Amino acid sequence: MSPRATRLLFGAVVAGLAIAALRLPTPKFGDPRVLFGDMAAPDLQPWTQHDTLGRGETLTGLLARRGLSNTEASNVVRATPLNPRRIPAGMPVELRGDTTDSRPQEIRFRLAVDRIMRVARNGDSWAATEEVLPWTVDTVLLRGTVREHLYQAIGEGSDSLLAGRARDELAWAIADIYEYKIDMSRELQQGDQVRALFERHIAPDGTMKIGTVIAAGLQRAGTEIQAYRMVQPDGRVRYYDERGRSLAATFLRAPLQFRRISSNFGRRRHPILGTMRAHQGMDYAANAGTPVRAIGDGTVIFAGTRGGYGNVVELRHINGMVTRYAHLRGFAKGIRRGARVSIGEEIAYVGSTGLSTAPHLHFEVLIGGVHRDPRRALATAEAGPSLTGNALAQFEAVRDGVSFALEQPAGIVRALGN
Repeated sequence: MSPRATRLLFGAVVAGLAIAALRLPTPKFGDPRVLFGDMAAPDLQPWTQHDTLGRGETLTGLLARRGLSNTEASNVVRATPLNPRRIPAGMPVELRGDTTDSRPQEIRFRLAVDRIMRVARNGDSWAATEEVLPWTVDTVLLRGTVREHLYQAIGEGSDSLLAGRARDELAWAIADIYEYKIDMSRELQQGDQVRALFERHIAPDGTMKIGTVIAAGLQRAGTEIQAYRMVQPDGRVRYYDERGRSLAATFLRAPLQFRRISSNFGRRRHPILGTMRAHQGMDYAANAGTPVRAIGDGTVIFAGTRGGYGNVVELRHINGMVTRYAHLRGFAKGIRRGARVSIGEEIAYVGSTGLSTAPHLHFEVLIGGVHRDPRRALATAEAGPSLTGNALAQFEAVRDGVSFALEQPAGIVRALGN
């Protein structure tokens, strides 16, 4: 081939390649093909890493454990309004990115079921935004039958209506409503029935929580104690029975709000001395540090250490009855001889002082200096005031509007929306 023909062929090849290049998509900035060609171009895939804040661990420590430098981890935390010292252990943390970079593009802190703090990368800096997730709210009627205890009745009655911790929350709410009338840990019997009309809140991830308990019913031995919620002019919420009589009374039925009784009133083998002796009170098993509350208005007549009782508080009440709280870890602020306390006020904390093998509260009731069974002594407490006049008329309107819903089959009574 002549030199001239060779030059013409080479020019045609170059021209053909140029035309072909015009038909190819132009690589964007950052496209791996710019440096390595198509064979090195990976598929762009998002990735997510899940973690939780460990006990005693800092946020910066968690982020450093996940591959961020100490400086960058500190920058992430500083970009948020969070107080690192007040973030509880167990908080879920989510790191998100894609395969173009091993570093996360966004970090999410799950502050609560309905609150997420998003921290997004912007170059070398970070910016935080808080997102409040919407809840769906509806009204639900639950019915349950007691075979063992309240938790079991709520659990079986809720079926698909409630999940997780929401079942316990409803049990606690019902126990609080009836805490002047019955000790849910002791006095429920097989066959007793419970029903509750309440608001159910559902988060986008399916998490449930209990809202307002509108009304409830507790049937024992064929007789039902009904409870209807009513907001007072001062904004306080109280519950009344179907006749407008307050469910509150002079005394609470138990000194612990969340309680599990471990020992009955009567005779038992003493856990330390090993002898049979009169156990003149009731034991409430609870974690050390659980708040102990006064079961009624009264005056502190003793607060100190006394033999096998360990740390003990004694209260004298308006009717002359004395209540005793023993084996305490310590006393609440201001609890000393002569101090006045109100019903439900925190007076001490569960411990294991004195003749005690494990944390629990020993509780006694004395009338005229004689020990009485706390269940029977407190069952006769004077009831709270009844509604009259306009207040009673308003209550009856509320009651009549709710009674119909209480008679419906278990399930969703009304969907309220967001």
